[in-house]
Amino acid sequence: MSVDINIQERIAKRAAAELKPYSIVNLGIGIPTLVAKYVDSKNIFFQTENGLLGVRHLREDEDIDPLLVNAGKLPIGEELGASYFSSADSFAMIRGGHIDVAVLGALQVDEDGIIANWSIPGKSILGVGGAMDLLSGAKKVIVTTTHTTKHGEPKIVKKCTYPITSIRKVDLIITELAVFKYENNRLVLTEIAEDSCLNEVKEKTEAFFEISEELIQSLGR
Repeated sequence: MSVDINIQERIAKRAAAELKPYSIVNLGIGIPTLVAKYVDSKNIFFQTENGLLGVRHLREDEDIDPLLVNAGKLPIGEELGASYFSSADSFAMIRGGHIDVAVLGALQVDEDGIIANWSIPGKSILGVGGAMDLLSGAKKVIVTTTHTTKHGEPKIVKKCTYPITSIRKVDLIITELAVFKYENNRLVLTEIAEDSCLNEVKEKTEAFFEISEELIQSLGR
C-alpha cells in the first residue's frame, strides 16, 4: 500500500509555512522534495548536496534535463542566478553552518528528538547520504513524515529501533495529524490537524509528549 499523495502534499505545504524569506534550505528525499511547490523559490534559496544553490520546483509542462537532478536523482529546475559547485564545496557549506533549514524525511523519531532515516535492518542500502551532515550542520531541522507506517505502526516512538542518523535533536516534526516541537528537552504537541483530534494523535503516537499551553486553551474553547 502506497502513501496517499494528498497526505504527502499536505505535510509538505505545512512545512513550507515554516520557511522564512531569504533562508537557505536543503530538502531531503521523499516528502521534503514537495516543499518547493509551496514557496516562492525567488525568496527561498534551495540547496542540494550534489552541488546546486537555486533549485526550484519543476513544473509538469517543462522539459526535463536528465543531467539536472537533485541528490535523490530526481529532475529539478534552476532559478535565474543559480550557482553550481562541487559536492565537496556543497558539504563544506553544510558542515560550515551555512544551511538555515534542513527538511528531512524519517523512518522514526523518538521522544528525545533523535531521528532514524537512513537504514532499515535487513534491507540493502546505498548509505547515509547527506542526512548525517545536515543534522550536524543545519541551524534548524524539520522532519516531515506520515504519522504511522503503511502497516499502521507509530513513527514517533519512545526510542528509535532503527539505526539513528545523528545525536542532534530535531526542532520540529510535521505529520498529516499534528505538529510537534522539541524544546527544553521535551516533545511538545503544538498543533492538531482540522480533520484529526487529540485522541487520534495519542492513539497513533508511541512517544510521550506534552501539550502546549496554547493548544490546551484552544481545545478548551
